Amino acid sequence: MSHREPEPLILPDALTTDNPLWRYALARWQNPAVSEACLALQSRGWDVTRILCAGWLAQNGQRFTGEESAKVTEWRSRVTGVIRSARKSIPRHAQALGHLRDTLARAELEAEKTELALAWHTLNSSRTEKDTMPDQAQLIRQNLQAAAPTPDMTPDRSLRTTLEQLANHLATDREPDQC
Repeated sequence: MSHREPEPLILPDALTTDNPLWRYALARWQNPAVSEACLALQSRGWDVTRILCAGWLAQNGQRFTGEESAKVTEWRSRVTGVIRSARKSIPRHAQALGHLRDTLARAELEAEKTELALAWHTLNSSRTEKDTMPDQAQLIRQNLQAAAPTPDMTPDRSLRTTLEQLANHLATDREPDQC
C-alpha cells in the first residue's frame, strides 16, 4: 500500500505576515489574562486565531460572522493543527525531546502567524462597513460568540466566565489598529 503525499497548498502570492492583525495578536498575547483565556478556550476546541480575529474586528468596529476563507481553514487543519498535535504528543517531562518540542512550538507560532496572514489577506480584500453598534464591549462579546467552534454552542458557566473576562481584557485597549 503506497502513501500518497498531499497536494501543496495554493497560497496567495502577496501574503503579508507583518500586518495589523498580527501586531494586534502579539500585543494582546503579552497580557497574561488574554493568553491564559485563549489557551483555556483552545483546550475546549476553540481556535485562538478565530478569537484574535474576532477581537481585532471588534476593536475596528466590525462584526465577525464566524465565516472564514477555505485557505484559512485548510491551513489550520493541514499545517497549524498538525504541528500543534505533534508538539502536544511529546510529553513536557521528556527532557531528551525538549529541543524537538521547543522547535515544534516555534514552528507552531510561525504557522499561526501565517494563518493570521491568510485571515488578514481575506479580511483586507473584503472589508465591510463599520458596525453601527455603539457599545464596543457588546460587539466584542458578539464576535467572540461567533468565533465559537460551533454556531449553536451554549456556553456553560465556566465558559461564560472565561469569555466575559476575555471580552473585558480585549475591550481595555480601544485604540484601533488601522486596516
